[in-house]
Amino acid sequence: MLKLVRGALTAAVLTAIAVRLRRRARRAATEAEPRPHGPEPILGRPTRAERARYAVRGKSRPTPALLGVGALVAIVFGVFALTWTPGHEREEDPLGQQARDAVRRSAAAATSTATPPAVGWTPPPEVPDPNCRPERRPVAVRPLDPKVKRAVDRQWRRVERWLKSHAPRSYATLGRPGRARTIAVAESQMGVRFPDDLRASLLRHNGARAFGFAPWHDGAGNLGVREIRDTWRHLCRSFPTDTGPDPRGEAWNGRMIPFLSFQERQGEEMEYALIDSAVGDVGWDDTVSGMAFRRMPSYYALMRAVADALERGGPVCGARPLVEHGMLRWTDADLDEAYKAGC
Repeated sequence: MLKLVRGALTAAVLTAIAVRLRRRARRAATEAEPRPHGPEPILGRPTRAERARYAVRGKSRPTPALLGVGALVAIVFGVFALTWTPGHEREEDPLGQQARDAVRRSAAAATSTATPPAVGWTPPPEVPDPNCRPERRPVAVRPLDPKVKRAVDRQWRRVERWLKSHAPRSYATLGRPGRARTIAVAESQMGVRFPDDLRASLLRHNGARAFGFAPWHDGAGNLGVREIRDTWRHLCRSFPTDTGPDPRGEAWNGRMIPFLSFQERQGEEMEYALIDSAVGDVGWDDTVSGMAFRRMPSYYALMRAVADALERGGPVCGARPLVEHGMLRWTDADLDEAYKAGC
């Protein structure tokens, strides 16, 4: 717009200069002699006719060309006044503005149609294992079923006779009888109820360092009452959260009762045989298939299977008893026999 106004003003000025020069040229051609400037002097009191003549001679009449130039300049300035707004003094660039508008429209379309950014995977929040944080309850010594106690003592007598005759060093590690109140305190602190067959076994032998009711190659040891509680606390510290809906499919759950420990053959980690306090069956990790339950339907069933294997030399979950330097060991388990036995 400014460019147009400048061009119009330049044209108007040039036109006015040309008209002025042309007028001077005409005067120089028509007037041979110089004429006196201004009207003739009037002597005395001028009449009405003389005043009229004087007035006419003293006026200058604009030429039509000058009137045209003035009209053109007025039109240009009017258009400029109607179209000019503050803050737009720069020269317009229609092509550049169209390009910028196209870019803005493309960006807006891309923003409206673009798919939302992918949300990264967020791991679910850790849920503490409630079974590892049981509510404390009063210590209560529960009565023991006499039939269960007689059955457990019978299996222990069979084991004691065999160990004393064939593996005296393992026999010497059998613990003293446990106390019912110590068992009740552990139950209160762990928030679980020990099965009657486990309680009856602990009341006869409160653990054993070199004998355990599990057919493990390198040997195993029954845990005493305090060892059961301390192992339970250790496992709850190591695995404090729920990792799935099935407690029996986790590496650890606070409702389990560790009653026996053995060392893994390929490392220094201790593995544990467990009783599910909610079900009552027994499971352990064989370092091949992982933790598996219902290897034995109960602690008492495991006791009887071990006693039978010691007396008869038969397998327990595919393993057979072996004595080395007065210590009980077990052969490597036969997987086919273990599978047939349901272990």
